[in-house]
This record gives sequence, structure tokens and C-alpha cells, in this order.
Amino acid sequence: MAEYARKFMIVAGEASGDRHAARVVEELRELFPETEFFGAAGPKMREAGVRDVVRSDDLSIVGLIEIAKALPMFLRARKDLLEAARLEEPDVAILVDFPDFNLKLAKSLKRQGIRVVYYVSPQIWAWRAYRIRSIRQYVDLLLTILPFEKGWYAERGIDHVEYVGNPLAREVHATEERPDFCRRNGLDPERPIVALLPGSRHKEIVRILPELLKTAARMLRENGEIQFVIAFAFERHRSELETAIGLLDESERAVLNGIRSVFGDTYNALNAADVAAVTSGTATLETGIIGTPMAIVYKSSAINYKLLRPLIRVEHFGLINLIAERRIAAELIQDDFTPESLSAELFRLLSPEVNEKVRKEVKAAADKLGHGGAAKRAAAAIQRLLNKNN
Repeated sequence: MAEYARKFMIVAGEASGDRHAARVVEELRELFPETEFFGAAGPKMREAGVRDVVRSDDLSIVGLIEIAKALPMFLRARKDLLEAARLEEPDVAILVDFPDFNLKLAKSLKRQGIRVVYYVSPQIWAWRAYRIRSIRQYVDLLLTILPFEKGWYAERGIDHVEYVGNPLAREVHATEERPDFCRRNGLDPERPIVALLPGSRHKEIVRILPELLKTAARMLRENGEIQFVIAFAFERHRSELETAIGLLDESERAVLNGIRSVFGDTYNALNAADVAAVTSGTATLETGIIGTPMAIVYKSSAINYKLLRPLIRVEHFGLINLIAERRIAAELIQDDFTPESLSAELFRLLSPEVNEKVRKEVKAAADKLGHGGAAKRAAAAIQRLLNKNN
């Protein structure tokens, strides 16, 4: 049965949120063909027809100092969105991830009498658990993308939660087989391949990449047959690679002469790799979906780690381990992350028997994320909310 025209406000603040939101918009248009969308939109959302009251491209800022400097811009964006909501009176506001901005916005929208859907739960199960009060008071429907989150909220008396599957299950896939990737990048498909993922943020790369390179040098001294490929998200990271190589001693640079790097081709690199060293974050889920055995690494500044570690309330850092509900990938965090410890773990994972066993465990955990359709299920849940309240 055809639905009458609706008006939706939708707000995302980062590139990943922009992609997720755009897909939800496309699915909602199938259910509500005459619907108008407005809000904070990035390029993907604008392509999907969302009118940008605020350009979310401008909101994607990382770092405490940088965010503090941009505070007037965030306040202005919030004011503009609330004014648009007052004038447009949307049927529902859909807030996508970006919790430091969106949870405050949810409170104000709720006070205006607007129903609020939150898509992609803040990771309050990991830290800053007090934010659960905002979910309880100001969110009408929470759509989660990690399988354990619905149960976590239920244990705390919050039941307006639906697990819709993970958008990455649709997005993450290789586009070529190992022989083709190797041919294109000068690698031998018959020799072992280790993928190194140093993260996508500058501060992560600066701390993590040198340790990954030292690990590669150490392993190559022990086994010259191993091949390494460093996978970066963007071409702009090339300068960071050159800087990190420059920090190595001459003997390390010599042994790393044949190391390969790729930019914007991470999924194919992971698919070709026998094992991977992966910076903690979403990349561990992507690696799991591809099915590559991994060691998870992370290193922050000493002061940041000392301040933040006591606030983190989960048993595992790695998302793939949280989903598996056990340690299927070693976690080498802060002082535990050394060339010695990482090389030992990667050599262990390269053992054929271990590799086969861990590959099955990683794929089984990734299967819990579903196999696509998160945006469609999210749109259906929003439709049910609207029908229930009509």
C-alpha cells in the first residue's frame, strides 16, 4: 500500500555516516516516494536528494584542540538545524552516529516534540556509559549495527532498540582474486603475504606505522620469503609513509626495499594476504568480513592512554573480538605493541594449521554482522515507528 508524502530530517557528521545515511534515504524513498529530506548532509546524502541545511563535510573534525577551535561552527550548525526543524516540522528526525553532536541535538529536537530515531549506537558499552540517559530520554527508536548491543541495552531496561545488521556486510568485498592483485602489485602469489593497516588518521599513522615497518624488517631478516603490503585509505598518506621510512635505521630501510604500498585498495590487499596486522577500529570488522586472520594493534600517546584506559569498560579492544565474545585475534595495545611481540604473533598466524583455524573463527564472527540489507531493515523499522504513532 502506498504511503502518503512524508518529511524527514536526517543528520550525519562523518564520511561513514554520510554513506550509511544515504543508503537509508534510498530505502525510505522506496517506502515513501514523495518524501522530502533535509538536514546535515555530506556528498553521498546530497546525491540521494537530501537538502543540506548544513554541510556535514565541514563537521568531520578530529582532535580535541581542533574541535575546540571549531566550537562556534558546531553551535551554529546546531542552531540552523533546530530552526529548520521548527519551520519544517518533520515526521521524524534520523540521527546517524556522530554522538557528541547528535545526542545533544536529540535532546533539543525532543523538546520540540519531534520523534527521534538514532542509527548506529554510540559505543556507550565501551566508555562514557552515562550517555545511556540520553538514549532513554530523547530517542524513540535506536537502530544498532553490532549484534550484542540490543542485549546490552535490554539488560539496562531499554527496549526501544532494533538490531538491523551491519552496513559493512554489504560494503566490504574484494574486487579481484589474489593472483590478479599480486600481478598488479609485483608480488608472488606463491609466497606468504602480510598486510599492514596503520589506520586512517594522521595521529594513528604517526605512532603505529613505524612499529609496523620495524616488525616487517624483523620478520624479513628471519624469513626473506615473506612479502609485505601496506594498505592506506588515501593517496595523501604517501608522505606519512615516506616520513616513517626516513625514521628507520639504514639496515631496516635496506631490508624493506621491496615492500609494497597501496592506496584505496585495502579490501583487495586483505583478500590477497595470508595474515594482517590491523589498527584497532572498524578495520578489524572489515578484515573479519574478508576473512583474513589478524593481529590487532594500537598505540596512543602515553598521557592519552593513561587518562582514557580506566574509562574503557570492555574486555576486548577489537570489535571483531567483541562480536565473537572471545579473543580470536591477539590484541597488542600500547606497551604490548612492539616489533618483537607482533612479529611473533604474525609468524604464529602464518603457520598453516593455525591460519586455517583462525580464518574459520574470524569468518564465523563476521557472519554475525549479517549479509547486507541493514539500510532496508532500518527503513522498515522507521516505517513501523511512524505507523505505530499515527
